[in-house]
Amino acid sequence: MNNLTNLEELLLSNNFLYGYLPENICLGGRLKKIAVSYNHFTGSIPKSMRNCNSVVRVLLGVNEFTGNMSEDFGIYPNLVYMELGNNKFFGKLTRNWGHCQKLTMLNISNNKVSGMLPPELGKATQLQKLDLSSNLLVGKIPKELGQLRLLYILKLNNNTLSGNVPAQIGMLFDLQQLDLADNKLGGPFPKHLERCANLENLNLRSNRFNGAVPFQIGNFHSLRNVDLSRNMLIGELPPELGNLFLLETLNLTHNNFIGSIPASFQKLVSLTSVDVSYNQLEGPLPHIKAFIEAPLEALEDNKGLCGNNTSLKPCPTPKDKNRNQAVIAIVVSISSILFLLFIIVGIVFICKRRVRNMDEPREIQTEAFFAAWNHDGKKVHEEIVEATENFDSKYCIGVGGNGSVYKTLLSTGQLVAVKKFHENDGIDHQQAFKSETSILPKVRHRNIIKLFGFCSHTRYSFLVYEFMELGSLVKILSDNEKATELEWFKRVNIVKGLAKATSYLHHECFPAIVHRDISSKNVLLDDECEAHISDFGSATTLDPVSSNWTPFAGTLGYSAPELAYTMEVNEKIDVYSFGVVALESIMGEHPGDLISSLLSSPLHAVDVLLKDVLDQRLSPPKQQIADQVVSIAEIAFACVRQSPQSRPTMKQVSQKLLTPLQSLSVPFHMVTIKQLFDSPTWTS
Repeated sequence: MNNLTNLEELLLSNNFLYGYLPENICLGGRLKKIAVSYNHFTGSIPKSMRNCNSVVRVLLGVNEFTGNMSEDFGIYPNLVYMELGNNKFFGKLTRNWGHCQKLTMLNISNNKVSGMLPPELGKATQLQKLDLSSNLLVGKIPKELGQLRLLYILKLNNNTLSGNVPAQIGMLFDLQQLDLADNKLGGPFPKHLERCANLENLNLRSNRFNGAVPFQIGNFHSLRNVDLSRNMLIGELPPELGNLFLLETLNLTHNNFIGSIPASFQKLVSLTSVDVSYNQLEGPLPHIKAFIEAPLEALEDNKGLCGNNTSLKPCPTPKDKNRNQAVIAIVVSISSILFLLFIIVGIVFICKRRVRNMDEPREIQTEAFFAAWNHDGKKVHEEIVEATENFDSKYCIGVGGNGSVYKTLLSTGQLVAVKKFHENDGIDHQQAFKSETSILPKVRHRNIIKLFGFCSHTRYSFLVYEFMELGSLVKILSDNEKATELEWFKRVNIVKGLAKATSYLHHECFPAIVHRDISSKNVLLDDECEAHISDFGSATTLDPVSSNWTPFAGTLGYSAPELAYTMEVNEKIDVYSFGVVALESIMGEHPGDLISSLLSSPLHAVDVLLKDVLDQRLSPPKQQIADQVVSIAEIAFACVRQSPQSRPTMKQVSQKLLTPLQSLSVPFHMVTIKQLFDSPTWTS
């Protein structure tokens, strides 16, 4: 093993191997990939690795390697991926890591690395994931980390870091996960994180943050999981927390919050887990499932919470007090009371007239609303409000960035989906409403959601669509039972339908329409598993004679990579998103890791078989269906190419999917990812 001068790859992961790695593993200077994770290797890193300039991917995680980080690792000009987690490395991080200019992932978690974080890390500007959790790091978080503009995961939890969270961290616009738990960080709540518009998971547990939670937290619209527990936060909970419509878990235990839980929490219909124990909260619980079903441990040790939870006392009903005094006052002041009642009656009468006027939908909208059904707009508006009991959360079947969707049964017996826009009336919501109501009425395609009507009201706005019985593609794929029922021929038809609809938008509409947010959550299925593109809130039409520049819109993981550095919109961003959804449809899960590995290290795909990345919950496809699955994979890989110019058009995609296929040149079980990924590039 010590004379492998031509060695380029060493792949030994997921075995039960013991012992040491050979010292001269990179003696020939050709080693590109070493993957030995999940074994029982011990000892130091081979000396030849320190100056191994050829290496691209290093996966040594989950072993028992030891060694000094500052002595055993050098500068790697071609390094893209470094996985050292769950070993016994010690020593300090050096500035060398900042000189690894191609590095996209660095994981040194669960080791014994000490010292301070080197500011030079900010020079590794291609970093997308940085995990240094569970070490012995001290000192402050360097402000230079704010230069890592592509970073979407930052994990520094379980260390002994101190000081404030630098304001520069708010410049990480792609950040999705920030975990700073179990440190000694302090200062006020880092409200500058509101600029991280894509932040989904925020964990500040077990630190020394103090002061009140600012109202700006209501601007963290993408948050799904928040843990602020075990800090020194005080004051009342801001009502703006109720604007976090996507929030699923909220942990506020062991702080010093006071007052009542804001009524705005009623809007958190996506919330599934909450813990407000060990505070000074009082008053009624919000009437939503997360609080109603919360265990005693999540509510205990407060000042006086009450409400509809078996662990708490019911809230007291108001009672008349000082009845005798009231009687005396009435007797003594009868004339004054009558006069006061007269005034109140007058005010109530005026207010009722005003409210009645406010509740009227605007005439200009009601004339068009449900015109196709020959319904009176005002009547249908009242019917929808009544059918949903004024948009009660029990009718809510989904929550998105712009609004909530309600399942509504009309008096005609027809089921419809009503999308009610969030009530903060922000400019983004107004634009989304405008986009949907200006674009959807102009399109006619069986694979695009049908808009029945809309209502712009003084209090809220909503859209009425045809109801899709099976819901979104992402929900079906995330449910094992439903995913098993989604057989291969159904998945093939879903991809074909999506391709036809997108091709229609690009090539049969004038001006062309770019959806900008094609994702599995926006692909809805009817009772026959026919795909329908929904949510045109980000859609835009293309000006054929000038450049089209718009702010970023879309869903991370589905958005084209060029949107990280340009605001120019064209059809190729939809092509990329389609490719991601197509792969997700046949893989049964989001293909992010596969796409990243193919783009960063195509050699990794040499021996990976297509059958091994397909959804394992289904039996392998056979005969003609197998041919179509292979064709979908080949087309999808072309769609997710890094360069927009090398992606096909949706017209080419749709035509190829509808073209009769020839039998595979090799048996299905022998088709590799590399064969499909290296297919001739389409240009347009």
